[in-house]
Amino acid sequence: MGLLEEFNDYRAKMNERILAEDNKVIKRFFNLDTNAYAAGALDIKTKEMIGLACSMVMRCDDCVKYHLGSCFESGVTRKEVFEVFSIAVLIGGSIVIPHLRRAVEYWETLENQ
Repeated sequence: MGLLEEFNDYRAKMNERILAEDNKVIKRFFNLDTNAYAAGALDIKTKEMIGLACSMVMRCDDCVKYHLGSCFESGVTRKEVFEVFSIAVLIGGSIVIPHLRRAVEYWETLENQ
């Protein structure tokens, strides 16, 4: 199983198990996240790029992968994603560089699928 499939399959499986517990707070939080990334005054592509930059600064590799996938699906170009990476490194500092390496690997996997 490849990098993309492994991440997406695990995420889907675990989200299903979590939501099956029918915890109101968790369900509402998941819904809030879904609604935050819906089109509004900002389009989905822009929101996903913001989410990617924030995820890199927060150093959450799962979040980075999720937002990279969403960025790719939203039509973000390689040049655009590298500008997002540059902002994340600028804001987050050198500690973001290991996450940048993994992000580039994941982005290239998306491009080559």
